[in-house]
Amino acid sequence: MLVRSSLLALCLAAVPALPARAAPHTELYSASFAGLYSASFADPFARSGKLAEAVCPEPAITHGGIPRTREYLSVVVKCLHKSWKARFAADRKRFREPRVRFYDEPERRVCGVPWPESAAAFYCTNHRALVFPLTGEWIENRTDLYPLKVAAHEYGHHLQSLTGIRRHYEARVKASPGRQAELGRRYELQADCLSGVFLGAVWESLDRTGEDWTALLDATRASGDDEHRRSHGTGVTRVRWLKRGYQALSPAACDTWSAPRAT
Repeated sequence: MLVRSSLLALCLAAVPALPARAAPHTELYSASFAGLYSASFADPFARSGKLAEAVCPEPAITHGGIPRTREYLSVVVKCLHKSWKARFAADRKRFREPRVRFYDEPERRVCGVPWPESAAAFYCTNHRALVFPLTGEWIENRTDLYPLKVAAHEYGHHLQSLTGIRRHYEARVKASPGRQAELGRRYELQADCLSGVFLGAVWESLDRTGEDWTALLDATRASGDDEHRRSHGTGVTRVRWLKRGYQALSPAACDTWSAPRAT
């Protein structure tokens, strides 16, 4: 969810065979989303290459019954820094690491605004900071890959800020406020896709199985929009973009802006 007044990009967390990197699906690109990008704004990821496969051993999130969520997330963020810094360097784009803030419990205010209600991890666009509560269903007592995926999703919002995608997105919302909800979903789905790119790049070093991948897809599907909330895309659509990024290994595959309105 994107909170316009506070410039916060939020990810609300809900609680087979080894996944193959098949050719990505193309049906999402059968229609253009006219008017989102102006002639002077080309997709910053359009010509980007693949994210290099990297070693990122996943640490235990608990040890001897003691939570080690800060240590877990610190390792994941370090891997995200390394992978995306190398990709930006290869694309000759300027890269800057985001700030990272850990909180034992949600506080009254964060990034200069009230703590977002019902939020798990999120990205403060005005401070360019990843915010990670160390408690909550999104990460406590989990053994699946969902916390890693959430961290990679929020990092995707940082990449959107670095490349100017967020700035252009906000300009389009200002110009067409009636399309804010749809544009917001496209913004969030692109972050899902970028998280898939990272997962694909580090998968071989995670010591995970096909069952773990299936569990992650199930958790992602469960985190989709319902009849009362339309902010991140349906569960089916979120899974589709996550898988697309994983299979392609390149942010060039994450052009949610060109997808049909059914997204």
